[in-house]
Amino acid sequence: MRTRLVTGLIAGLAAWAALASPAAAQSLPPYKDSLFAYPRVLSGNDDGSYEVVEYIKARDLHERDKEPEREVWGNYVSFHPSSSQEDMSLKANGRTVKYMATGRTEGGASMVVIYVHGQGGNRFQGMNDLTFGGNFNRIKNLMSRNNGVYISADFADFGAKGTQDVAAIIDAYRANSPGAKTFVACGSMGSILCWNLLKDPAQAAKLSGVLFFGAPKDEAFLKSPTLRKPENHVPIYLGHGSWDNVYDWQQQVAFFEQIRKAAPGYPVRFTLFDTGTHGTPIRMTDWRLILNWMLSLG
Repeated sequence: MRTRLVTGLIAGLAAWAALASPAAAQSLPPYKDSLFAYPRVLSGNDDGSYEVVEYIKARDLHERDKEPEREVWGNYVSFHPSSSQEDMSLKANGRTVKYMATGRTEGGASMVVIYVHGQGGNRFQGMNDLTFGGNFNRIKNLMSRNNGVYISADFADFGAKGTQDVAAIIDAYRANSPGAKTFVACGSMGSILCWNLLKDPAQAAKLSGVLFFGAPKDEAFLKSPTLRKPENHVPIYLGHGSWDNVYDWQQQVAFFEQIRKAAPGYPVRFTLFDTGTHGTPIRMTDWRLILNWMLSLG
């Protein structure tokens, strides 16, 4: 009887430890997965690092949106994050950096996701609940419902100043949420700032993953310490549309393969949205799928 009791106690403690472990805690639970999960994966490679996802404009845009590209149907949206959403700013590098945030804005967050807009965008783009098929609303909910914080940032430019501005926000939330996993997601031209962060070992060391939506490539990354040293690897996701007329998808796939060749085993994934255009990855990327993959890597 005592043996059974001890064995049961050990098993119970092991089960509790597994549930309480950082890996278990750092996994986002389902949220509207039936609406936002990929409708169909058409093809992919054996290790899952490359996949082609079906995108049908009639279904994934016109049927999904009440008013195409302006307002998604209400079942895709929850305004739960609005109660904590704030328009905020911080002083850094002699400038005022403005951003919007929802979730654990004042600290104590378990993870931080920062969105960096492309040319012509602003901090309001990444906080718009109704555009891009409600996908920004989903990430806002994933963070605000799971002890995280989601941030949509303004910045000075697409060069050194802009990179410093995003880095300042990262540092501010590393300070008020020690130990939080930090992710940066960059759209289109804003991806220049993400590549800059990845090429800087000091900045890359602060990141748990970077997501690129319709991004340009940066071949200087191939010579960076982040890529060359396995201990410096930061998980990368590249989402692209096959009908993107700003950055050609074939060049981006070739760059993805260059990364894999230069550093075999580098944690990088490429998702091609078949017939998708420049903005499709923002609309279609499964935030929960990609963030959970990055979180699983530690």
